[in-house]
Amino acid sequence: MRMLDFAPYVRSTIGFDRMFDLLENLPSREPDDSYPPYNIEKTGQDTYRIVMAVAGFAPEELSAVTREGQLLVSGKRGEKPDSQYLHHGIGARPFQRQFSLADYVQVTGAHVDNGLLTIELKREVPEALKPRTIPIGSGARPTPLQKVG
Repeated sequence: MRMLDFAPYVRSTIGFDRMFDLLENLPSREPDDSYPPYNIEKTGQDTYRIVMAVAGFAPEELSAVTREGQLLVSGKRGEKPDSQYLHHGIGARPFQRQFSLADYVQVTGAHVDNGLLTIELKREVPEALKPRTIPIGSGARPTPLQKVG
């Protein structure tokens, strides 16, 4: 049950339809949706890092897939039929964690080290979409566009 009203923002913005749709359709987080724990870090102007605690998972038991603005990270441990546990306290249940990616955010790499899965991301805006100066001339002929900066 969402109590947010985006109508005032929709009336005064242009081209943000996708963002408002994403906000309205965000899945509600369940209390048990905390496995595995993770951090999201901003490492630079346009770079980010997701670090997930995946102790006990081998790299081949983990998967990271991007599709349509979503990053899906999943893990499934292989069974060890010959193991007999007296106490089994290390979490090894299968998991799926989904992240919504902003436009032009790409995964640039991923690795596992000391039980932590690190996924590097970078926003790369195409040159054609970067800001440009629009000179304002006088007379009947428009002045050609120039790039900013």
